Amino acid sequence: MRRIHVDTADTHLLYPRGCRNQGRKDPPSSPKRFVQVARPTMAPPPSPDVPYLPPHRMARALEEARAADKTSPEYQRLSWDCLAKSINGLINRVNAANIKHVLPELFAENLIRGQGLLCKSLMKSQVASPSFTPVYAAVVAVVNTKFPAIGELLLHRVVFATVQSLKDLKSNKNIASACLEFVAHLVNQKVAHEVLAFELVLLLLEVPTNESVELACGFLKACGGTLTDASSSGVTFVFDRLRGILHEGGGLDARAQVLIEGLFGVRKDGFGAGVPESLDLVEEGEQITHELTLDDALETRMGLDVFQAVAGEAFAEQEAAYGQVRAEILGSSSEDDDSDSDGDGDSDDDEDGDDDDGKQAYQRVDAGSQQVITDETGTDLVNLRRTIYLTIMSALDFEEAGHKLLKIPNLRGQEAELVQMVIECCSQEKTFIKYYALLGERFCKLNRAYMDAFADSFVQQYTTVHRLETNKLRNVAKLFAHLLATDGLPWAVLGVIRLTEEDTTSSSRIFIKILFQELVEIMGLKELNARLQDETCAEWFAGLFPKDSAKNMRFSINFFTSIGLGGLTDAMREYLKELPRILEAARKEEGTGGDRRRHSGSGSDSSSDSSSDSSSSSSDDSSSGSDSSYDSSSSDDSADSRGGKRKRI
Repeated sequence: MRRIHVDTADTHLLYPRGCRNQGRKDPPSSPKRFVQVARPTMAPPPSPDVPYLPPHRMARALEEARAADKTSPEYQRLSWDCLAKSINGLINRVNAANIKHVLPELFAENLIRGQGLLCKSLMKSQVASPSFTPVYAAVVAVVNTKFPAIGELLLHRVVFATVQSLKDLKSNKNIASACLEFVAHLVNQKVAHEVLAFELVLLLLEVPTNESVELACGFLKACGGTLTDASSSGVTFVFDRLRGILHEGGGLDARAQVLIEGLFGVRKDGFGAGVPESLDLVEEGEQITHELTLDDALETRMGLDVFQAVAGEAFAEQEAAYGQVRAEILGSSSEDDDSDSDGDGDSDDDEDGDDDDGKQAYQRVDAGSQQVITDETGTDLVNLRRTIYLTIMSALDFEEAGHKLLKIPNLRGQEAELVQMVIECCSQEKTFIKYYALLGERFCKLNRAYMDAFADSFVQQYTTVHRLETNKLRNVAKLFAHLLATDGLPWAVLGVIRLTEEDTTSSSRIFIKILFQELVEIMGLKELNARLQDETCAEWFAGLFPKDSAKNMRFSINFFTSIGLGGLTDAMREYLKELPRILEAARKEEGTGGDRRRHSGSGSDSSSDSSSDSSSSSSDDSSSGSDSSYDSSSSDDSADSRGGKRKRI
C-alpha cells in the first residue's frame, strides 16, 4: 500500500459518477485528505543485466558472438536466451491439432540443457490455461519416453507446488486446482503412478472442507477412469469415504454436497476415457511411470532455471552430445532442417551458419557403426526392483498384485528378481502374511520359469540360512512350506537337505523344524507321511531320512520326535530295529561267498596238476610249489577280506 494525497475538489478522479455526495461542497481552504490506494499488481521490471533484444537484433548479436568465439560466456548467454524463447514459443503454440508437428521442433532444441526451462514453461502455461492440461500432459508423456529425468523433474515440481498450495487452500485454491488437474492427467498418461493419486485424494478428504471436497471431486472426475482400471477396490474405498462425509455433513455447504452427489452419478455412468484418442501418442510398452509418493523427498532443482556458464570445452561437448541424441530421435530427415538450437527461427543467416556443423556431426554418426549402449551401473535393475516392490506393497490382494506385476515392461528374463523381491518382502514382515505365499503360488503355477526361480531360491536360502534372523527365517520357511503343500514348488528341492549332526547347524535345524510343522498344519500328518513314503520320490528324501549309518538314523529319528513329528519316522524305526539282523545276514552271505571262492581255487589247482603229468619231475616239483603258494596266498586274501568287512560293519 502507498499513501497519496488528493484535493477534495478532485474526488471525481477517485470515485465514479453518482457515488460522491453531490450536494456537499468543501471550502476552498479545506485541508488535503489522505486516501489509501492499493498498489496495482505489475510484473517485475526487467533485470538491468538482461536487456530486452528484438528478434532480429538478438540473431545478429548471436551471429557476431559465434563468429568471435562459440564457447565464450557471452555466446552461451545469448544461446540460453534463445533456447528459453524458443521453448516458450513452442509450448504456447502447442494444441491437440498440431502437437505431432510441434514435438519434433521441441526435440530439436537442447532439452537436456533447458530441462528446467521446459518444466517452468509447462507449469506456467498450464496454470494460465487449465483447459489445455491434457495437451501439456501428452507433451510430458512423449518427452518422458526419451528423457525420463525431465518427466521426473516436472512431476517433483508439480507435486511440490500442489503440497504447498494445499497448506493455505483458501488463498491458493486456483493454483491447487490447476496443479491437481495436471497430476490427474499425468496419471492418465502413466507418467505418475496411481498411488500418488490415491494419496492426494485421501489427503484432501482427511479433514473435509468445502474447498477440499470440491478439489477432490474435480480430481476424481479427471482421473477416475484410470484409477478404476488400476485399482477398483481403492476407488471403492475413496467413494465410501465420500459417502461417509455426505452423511455426516461436517459443516459442508449445499454446493459441496451437490458436487459429491454429482460425482456418484459420474461414477455410475462411467468416467469415460482418461486420454483422448488424439493425445494418446505413447505406446504401452514405451511408457515410463515414476513411482513418486508424498513421503518421498521432493527435488525441485530450481537452479536449472537459471543460466550458468560452463567451461568452453564442456559446452562444446554438451552441444555435440545432444546433436547425436537429436539425430537418434528425429532421424536423418532432420539433418537438412537442423540448425543450432540457440539460433532464432527468423534469421536465415543464423541457420546457414550452423548447418555445416550439424551436418558434420550427423555424418560422423551415420558413418560409424551402430553402437549398443549397455547399462553397467545397474540403474535399470534398481528401477525394476523398486517398481516390483511398490506394486506388491500397494496392491490390495494377491490377484491384483499378480495382474499388475505381469504388466510391468521388461519383466521377461527377470523372473529371478521378482521371486527374490517376493521373498524379501515376506521376510521383512513382523509375522508371516499369507498374501506373499498366495502370490508366489500364483506365479509358480502360471509359468515354469517362476517355479524354477523359486526352486533355486530355496536352495540359496537353505545354504545361507545362518545369515537370517529368527523372524526372517520363520517367514521364509512358512512361505516355502505353503508352496510345497500346494505343489507350487517341486518336492525335489528337499534333496538339498541332509539331516545329520555334521551337515546341519542350529539355524538350518530351526528352518527344517518350522518347514515341516507348517507342512503338517496345512496337509495333515497322514497325507504328509504318505507323500514322504512314496517310493517314486524316495531319492528326494534320502537326506531327510538317512540310512547309511545307525548314528545318522538315530539323529534323524530323535530330531523329528523332538519337534512333535515322530509319526514321520515309523518306517525308519522299523528299519533300525531290523538293522542287526540285516547286518548279520550280510556278514553270513559274505562268508559263504569267500568259501566258494576258495573251493573254486583248489579245483583249478588239481586240473593244472593232472595236465602236467607228462612233464619231467623237475617241472612237477616247480608246479606243485607254485600251486601251494597260490593256495596259501588265496586263503590269506580271503581271510584279509573277511577281516576288513568286520571292521567296516
